[in-house]
Amino acid sequence: MARIGIVREQPGETRVAASPPTVAKMIALGYDVVVETGAGAASSFPDGAYADAGATVASRDDAWAADVVLMVTAPTDAEIALLHPGTTLVGILSPARRPELLSALAARGVTALAMDAVPRISRAQSMDVLSSMANIAGYRAVVEAANEFGRFFTGQVTAAGKVPPAKVLVAGAGVAGLAAIGAASSLGAIVRATDPRPEVADQVASIGGTYLEVVVPDEQKEVSSDGYAKATSAAYDAAAAKLYSDQAADVDIIITTALIPGRAAPRLITASDVAAMKPGSVIVDMAAGQGGNVEGSVAGERVVTANGVTVLGYTDLAGRLPQQASQLYGTNLLNLLTLLTPGKDGTLRIDESDVVQRAVTVTQDGAVTWPPPPVQVSAAPAAAPGAASTPASVPAEKKTLSPAAKTGLIVAGIAALFLVCAVAPPPLPQHFLVLTLSVVIGFYVIGKVAHALHTPLMSITNAISGIIVVGAMTQIIVPNPVVQILAAIAVLLASINIFGGFAVTRRMLAMFQKGDQK
Repeated sequence: MARIGIVREQPGETRVAASPPTVAKMIALGYDVVVETGAGAASSFPDGAYADAGATVASRDDAWAADVVLMVTAPTDAEIALLHPGTTLVGILSPARRPELLSALAARGVTALAMDAVPRISRAQSMDVLSSMANIAGYRAVVEAANEFGRFFTGQVTAAGKVPPAKVLVAGAGVAGLAAIGAASSLGAIVRATDPRPEVADQVASIGGTYLEVVVPDEQKEVSSDGYAKATSAAYDAAAAKLYSDQAADVDIIITTALIPGRAAPRLITASDVAAMKPGSVIVDMAAGQGGNVEGSVAGERVVTANGVTVLGYTDLAGRLPQQASQLYGTNLLNLLTLLTPGKDGTLRIDESDVVQRAVTVTQDGAVTWPPPPVQVSAAPAAAPGAASTPASVPAEKKTLSPAAKTGLIVAGIAALFLVCAVAPPPLPQHFLVLTLSVVIGFYVIGKVAHALHTPLMSITNAISGIIVVGAMTQIIVPNPVVQILAAIAVLLASINIFGGFAVTRRMLAMFQKGDQK
């Protein structure tokens, strides 16, 4: 049975690697858990809560001497010295930006697992620390902005006058950006968002925001294949800069979240954009720790410009909600441990053939194993078989009839109609004429209806099929077997159409009813 050590973080870090509920589940996996005294104090998790969950509360040395050490931030040199060779360390290690840390861990003989290296694939979502922390940070960014703004987010009409709603611009609609959009929208603000990935427009709209598209003439839009934004072209950057300048002069709050994996944060808001903002406006630069999206922002600090704009470069936004952040981070760790403990026997096993386990393993057996082999992801729609030679972004050309062909078909149709009317015995010509006119009118009526309204429209107007039922029932008594069979089929099909239409309507209405109204 391996021992897991939950250590106390460095001063300034309020999160802890495991909450009491997750500790209990780690013990259920067969591990013996040791928690350093006071490890959860900053997250409002007292030592007694860990003891009640089944953990042993011990000294610093005991926790760092465990077989598996769980922590939030990367260890310092002094903390690395406390690790025994063969120990497995799990935490947020930033392997792409800290090669010296990986070398130190490898030299110590430590197997290091980086939680921020979890690949963004479907089955690894439950371990995705970057997403869970970004979700909290995006929400907290809005809270910090509201605190500095000093005005209502929502508009109000009072006896003392009218208060306009705040205008918020969110740059980047990833996990953090969507969280910020949702929080600001729920507070009543007018929220706008930009992102180079056009596929996020529906997500922005679904949570109350307005997507601002950066229009670049003659540039092909690319769908992200891994959920992350890519470096943009010079033409896109120029058009985006114009959009940001226009918005900066209009909005009250800007929240920037743009990051590109493996690169410094792109500069989105210039000093002139900040100078154009109204006094009392607020900017939250969530990328300040990676170089910043805003010119003049300082990592970890609050800056007030000469024109009265507050620029927040806080890098600990997730840590400002420590209990929630620790619960989510602990759950991410627990899910990883569950994957690494298939036998639930307290024995941690790393399967290098598994893409998730290989991706997070950054040092092993005295060697640095970062970066891992590329992981094939499928965020973008896969190309159809046999279409490999055709660019996915180029839509198939729609074949259209030439004007001559259309004219020919119309003439042929008119000729066929007159032929039927001239040859067929009465009252068939009249019936055929009514059918033809009905088809034409129905085509133009239904064709002018928005696609979103097709289902409710058809489910209600299908009741018109009742006319067919009545007409067919009058024909059943005709002493002609062929007419009787056709009439019976018409009654059956029209009845299915009617009942199906009302069934669809009933199900749609049920979607808008609360549980106590159903």
